[in-house]
Amino acid sequence: MRSWSAVLLAALCFATTGTAQALADVDASPLAVGLARVALGGGLLALWALRARPAPADRRTTGALGRMPSWALVAVGAGGVMAYQPTFFAGTSANGVAVGTVVALGTAPVATGLADALLRRRAPSRRWTVSTALAIVGLVLVSGVLDAGAGLGGAGVLWSVAAGASYAGYAVTGKELLDRGWGSGVVMGAMFGAAAAVALPVLALTGPDWLLGTRGLLLVVWLGVVTTTVAYLLFGWGLARLPATTVATLTLAEPLCAAVLGVLVLDERLDALASLGLVVIAGALVVLTAPVGAPRAVRV
Repeated sequence: MRSWSAVLLAALCFATTGTAQALADVDASPLAVGLARVALGGGLLALWALRARPAPADRRTTGALGRMPSWALVAVGAGGVMAYQPTFFAGTSANGVAVGTVVALGTAPVATGLADALLRRRAPSRRWTVSTALAIVGLVLVSGVLDAGAGLGGAGVLWSVAAGASYAGYAVTGKELLDRGWGSGVVMGAMFGAAAAVALPVLALTGPDWLLGTRGLLLVVWLGVVTTTVAYLLFGWGLARLPATTVATLTLAEPLCAAVLGVLVLDERLDALASLGLVVIAGALVVLTAPVGAPRAVRV
């Protein structure tokens, strides 16, 4: 399997989240569902890490993150995993789903690129810059923000930017641990397992009665197993072989896949701008994943 294929498969798993929630139609807040997802998926990833067992090599790396102890990197990554849920939902609650999603998902690859450049001394490539810019344009078109003409609330934007930064936090710290010689399953298990340890008691305080019903239980099993455990094992496998910046941009395939699932499964309709946005996102991913040909020899 190619590295980028693993990340795109992870994005497809992520994309089923909204469709699964719509089909389940459970009486629970998005935050409670997110906590349950992290609790189950993080626990399973932690068990996977324990099964893998190899001791991390902890090789010396360069940059500001290279001076941090590994336990601190795990803590920062787990904090990013936990922070993403409430900040994302706070942003969509304040400015609407379309605007909140655009700002959060659009911020994530940009924040990852900046963090990677500043903390790990790895400047993004020109190809990544072009592809990311195209993908964000496509994301704006798919979201319907231009048609809605919605105003932006400052607090909501800040929450959404914080969600994108939270994603960057666990992407960049995870990549740092991988570069130290940690296995991808161990990295994901350590970060998400630590996040699950926090999510579980918080979930208990939110009143998890909805989990006792068949629909609620099936929803959490799908979200915990497919959109977290399987998805992040694929994500980690790709992250071990690709720059964090590339992985962040590849996961923008999530809204593309989510839109297609909405049409096929939920009988949703896409207008001309949204359809154009899907094409633009697909084009951006092609730009990012197209092989670079070897330079041709010049005949004299």
